[in-house]
Amino acid sequence: MGSPKQPRRRVALVLIDGLGDVSLPRFGYKTPLQTANVPNLDAIASAGVNGLMDPVEVGLACGSDTAHLSLLGYDPRVYYKGRGAFESMGAGLAMSPGDIAFKSNFATFDEKTGIVTSRRADRHFEEEGPILCAALDRMKLPSYPEYEVRVRYATEHRCGVVVKGPRLSGNISGTDPLKDNRLLLQAEALDDTDEAKHTAAVVNELSREISRILVSHPLNAKRAAEGKNIANVVLLRGCGIRIEVPSFEKKHGLWPCMVAPTKIIAGLGLSLDIDILEAPGATGDYRTLLTSKATAIAKALSAPLQSSPNVFVPGEDEHKPGKSDGYDFGFLHIKAIDDAGHDKASLFKVKALEAVDQALGQLAKLLWQAESTEKFQYFLCVTGDHSTPVEYGDHSFEPVPFAICRLKDFVGAMGGEPIVVATSLQPFPLPINKAGEDLDEDKMEKDRISKQLKSFSGDSVCEFSEIAAARGCLGRFPGGEMMGVIKAFLKLNA
Repeated sequence: MGSPKQPRRRVALVLIDGLGDVSLPRFGYKTPLQTANVPNLDAIASAGVNGLMDPVEVGLACGSDTAHLSLLGYDPRVYYKGRGAFESMGAGLAMSPGDIAFKSNFATFDEKTGIVTSRRADRHFEEEGPILCAALDRMKLPSYPEYEVRVRYATEHRCGVVVKGPRLSGNISGTDPLKDNRLLLQAEALDDTDEAKHTAAVVNELSREISRILVSHPLNAKRAAEGKNIANVVLLRGCGIRIEVPSFEKKHGLWPCMVAPTKIIAGLGLSLDIDILEAPGATGDYRTLLTSKATAIAKALSAPLQSSPNVFVPGEDEHKPGKSDGYDFGFLHIKAIDDAGHDKASLFKVKALEAVDQALGQLAKLLWQAESTEKFQYFLCVTGDHSTPVEYGDHSFEPVPFAICRLKDFVGAMGGEPIVVATSLQPFPLPINKAGEDLDEDKMEKDRISKQLKSFSGDSVCEFSEIAAARGCLGRFPGGEMMGVIKAFLKLNA
């Protein structure tokens, strides 16, 4: 008689962008994560092992792109070649070796003075952005007719720009002054090669031609008549080439998928041969449907019991079917928490963390339904890519909490299967802040008292926060070790 077939081990990693913060007087000198009522996040910490993680290295305030490379096991010092390729590929532009790309903003500048008055023409550019991108796509450069220019809308005020042609170098500066009310910059070569000098000249003509097209576009005339900022320039930054690296599957032995409406993260995933899943209603901003993200990851990790979602292919309008027998590693990226930090919205960050926690409960329920068939064994992991404190409004160097557990231990920490299966799977929007609204002090105190007071299994940590994680058995470790920690935990609990 043959031995019973072992269940397939699969892991869901929830990456909360901008997760970490600092203590705030407004919240009794607690961080937003400590303040939020997050029973599902606390249950993961209580059920598993914890630590503090520096996404790249101690003391470095990193960008999301370098942080994600590090966390996924690719040293950014070796592999990072600029963020432009990530943004453009995530927006849907195919890239070949030798192409260059930019992470770009629609912006407003004064044609007389050359000063960029607003680096973001409009954060709500979902309708107009695609129209302007269509006007720029395949534009011609008078002095350089041999070059092809592709432009695709990304999200909010952002777009991807790719230049294809001979003798291009990614080693040039951009045109973005990085702050409002500064002069529009000229691209410059960052080395002495003829290719870099030639590329800077091409890009400067590209910048001028983009402005010429935008200035005369009727949409800008309409915006001016309505008293809105016109989008008369595209700021080009982060010039990069497509990185050439070992695939994620070859490096880690896990078939990966990702839900990441944020284009730069999707493009990074594509660069590592990670399948980008379709998740209707997931937008990568405050309008996103977190339930759709959780459902997409759950389906991908439970195939073939359910069909995997379709996956995104750069340069093609049609999506292709996902892996029929499912994926081993599901990466769920959530952006709204980072936006709250950048917007210095402390109350919204608390509420958004509670919404993330709710979506995490939905993901756990869906995975538990699949694990109950005894075909799968699931693991839950949660962390951040960097801190974005609301006091600073930007990325900082503070470490982020990390926790990983077995799904069955999570169910125990939550109080048992009846509580998990009772979770509603109804979609819900992110909360909306009302003017003058503040947290209910009585509710905050009640929530704090009701939190888990002792760990369920693993180490002694019983809540998910920047402070509690410091007591975890993993200690403090660099992000480049994260995948090693995850793989070791899977083997340990096989």
